[in-house]
Amino acid sequence: MNNTANKVELLGFYGGDKTHCLSAWTSTFQELNIDLPNLVEDRIDLLFEEISKSKKKTPEDLLLMLGSSGHGTPFEKSCLHFLVTTDVASHIHCIKHRIGVSVNAESARYKELTEDKYYLPEDWINIKSTIPDGKSVTWFEILRNYTEVGNILYHDCLKDLTPILGRKRAKESARFFKTYNSQITSDVMFNFRSFIHFQQLRNSEHAQKEIREIASIMLSLVKNIPENPFQYSLKAFNY
Repeated sequence: MNNTANKVELLGFYGGDKTHCLSAWTSTFQELNIDLPNLVEDRIDLLFEEISKSKKKTPEDLLLMLGSSGHGTPFEKSCLHFLVTTDVASHIHCIKHRIGVSVNAESARYKELTEDKYYLPEDWINIKSTIPDGKSVTWFEILRNYTEVGNILYHDCLKDLTPILGRKRAKESARFFKTYNSQITSDVMFNFRSFIHFQQLRNSEHAQKEIREIASIMLSLVKNIPENPFQYSLKAFNY
């Protein structure tokens, strides 16, 4: 049984400032009389370099203008892909974002959650319980014990239900013993515009602490991609 911190990893990305600029320039540039490289991965760089030569606005100025004036469509032409391990409550915050976001998570309906991962809020560690049982115990410890009992019951129930109800029904119903702080892993992909919307809502003082921390880690990971491909796009939205 594992008490672990929520975790975010960047799996990959596509595009950035260059693809956002190219999308915006589609409205105005003349067709270029050039041959595209055979390698698809070289085409964005070539088009960006050639078109930007004829533009009065720098890419940075263009992206700042788009962000400040609410022209969001060009920012949909890139994506960010994360692997997120989080408590169920925070996972629910993630799946509320559906436009421009794709989420797929491990499911206790299809697999037995053998790792029993769970999250405990660190700010509970020194808060004593006032339950009148004569014991000096913190709410952190109570939640840990409650979670571990739930995990034991989950596996025992699954074992006993399987021969009677079948494995499928056993798995999907035994999970009722899993607590809200149980952790599940999901892969989450945003287009950049939706990523900014997620940041605006979840990386906010009004958001729950856990999802705010997840959003903050995501933002830090994007800012630290080598060569900073989203630098001016982030700046366009004050990040």
